[in-house]
Amino acid sequence: MGDAVAVYHGPFGRVAIYNLRDPMVTHAHREGHLTFYVDGPMSQMPVMDTPYDLNPETVVACSPWQPHSFQPGVLGTPSMFLVLYIKPIWYSEIARNPRPGLQFGTNFFYRTAKIAGYVNKLINLLFLNEETDLIDGYLYELTQECYDESWKQAEALERSIKLIAVSDFRVRRAIQLMREGIGETMILDGIARESGLSRPHFFKLFKQQTGLTPNLYLNTLRVETALSDLSDQSKTVNSIAEHLGFSSQASFSRFFSSNVGLAPSHYRRVASFI
Repeated sequence: MGDAVAVYHGPFGRVAIYNLRDPMVTHAHREGHLTFYVDGPMSQMPVMDTPYDLNPETVVACSPWQPHSFQPGVLGTPSMFLVLYIKPIWYSEIARNPRPGLQFGTNFFYRTAKIAGYVNKLINLLFLNEETDLIDGYLYELTQECYDESWKQAEALERSIKLIAVSDFRVRRAIQLMREGIGETMILDGIARESGLSRPHFFKLFKQQTGLTPNLYLNTLRVETALSDLSDQSKTVNSIAEHLGFSSQASFSRFFSSNVGLAPSHYRRVASFI
């Protein structure tokens, strides 16, 4: 389990400084996801089953919904990272010539001088916990620079990104059921039946259409709901666990920690909303 130095929520999404010391399970986000090494043992972030190095010279980028995980360099020894979760809608409204959906050109690229400068400025602001009105601006500039650099390097590598396009009405029905029933104890076999599919066909078709397993998609929705609920101080961690269909607070805490990297109670203590 890890801990957070700072977490800020805003119209852009989230930005955080995390100390991570344990592996994280494969998960995904609706947001564009950028990770920058800051200090400690150098680590790896596998994206779509390809491991990428996190070190002082690199950036690892995940487009929305891309499965990824985390492997610490030294198990049990913390490494510090600056992590961005950028909402595609926020970015597309202000970006320079964005491609649809905040799709990065490649998952791994090297830091430019501008990227390194914006990373340092953001870290200083988050550590000082002041002048938060500047955070939005630096987040945009850092995201834009990373976006441009990812496509510059992708074009050099002649790589392309496949956009997620859900065309099958049965998969769209399954996604609707997952979103509407996020507070219920959902059985994927039941969702498959309600979508008009056998279990094997449902799992195969869902992965073909979205690039994710049904379990991973559902877990992403649950993490997003948990993050939102934790911002409401009137909700206890236990009530959030019940709302998401977990049998106990302990099982919810294990789920949250394995997907986010720290305990829900710790996340709530350090998170700020701007």
